[in-house]
Amino acid sequence: MGKIIAVANQKGGVGKTTTVINLGVALTELGYTVLLIDLDPQSALSISAGVDVAALPRSVYDVLIDADVPIRDVILSLRSRLDILPASIDLAGAEMELMAEIGREAILRERLEHVRQEYDYILIDCPPSLGLLTVNALTAADGVIIPLQSEYLAMRGMQQLLQTIDKIRKKVNPDLKIIGVLGTMYDGRTAHAREVMDEVRTVFGDLVFAPVIKKSIRFAEAPVANLSLIEYAPDHEGAQAYRQLAKEIAHG
Repeated sequence: MGKIIAVANQKGGVGKTTTVINLGVALTELGYTVLLIDLDPQSALSISAGVDVAALPRSVYDVLIDADVPIRDVILSLRSRLDILPASIDLAGAEMELMAEIGREAILRERLEHVRQEYDYILIDCPPSLGLLTVNALTAADGVIIPLQSEYLAMRGMQQLLQTIDKIRKKVNPDLKIIGVLGTMYDGRTAHAREVMDEVRTVFGDLVFAPVIKKSIRFAEAPVANLSLIEYAPDHEGAQAYRQLAKEIAHG
């Protein structure tokens, strides 16, 4: 049965989508079968993977809203051992439509039960908010990875996310674990970035992953080619860092 991992942070632009697609590809390189789930109405994960979101007949929105839509019919194959449940702009209205549903926090978990056994890992790209879509992801997940931009204000914003995770544990998913905190957009040339990462390691200790994802224009170039960085520039230090992260996840 697949391990479900939500990649979450209510702050935008911290590397959630980059982490999902590169970690997913790195896990397939290790021989695992992976499903990526785009739970962000901006559809950045789907677009980065080369999905024409404007032409999608159905998306994760339909899976969440209509229990009669088979999730297998919406999942797309990207390449060997790598599938995606794509998003479209329709997802922007999902939170309002789901508010009246009984058990609305657990809808995604229920839908994933139909395919969970088919994958080794299911990675969920959460939107930059702590609304009902993120709550669904955390309710479905076994664990959460928190990408954290190497800036002071990003560190300060962690408290709200941690409080949400604690509420999810108490109310709907007692087994939810923080798998780790991933330093992203790191610029080791600045004292500020080094100080923030030192503080993160002091606060979170062993929960901080060893690899740190450094800033690089290559991360912006790869989606233009509809590729992960690992495929676009396989020898790049960012690609190597995500491979190391995949090994930590697989062996953890």
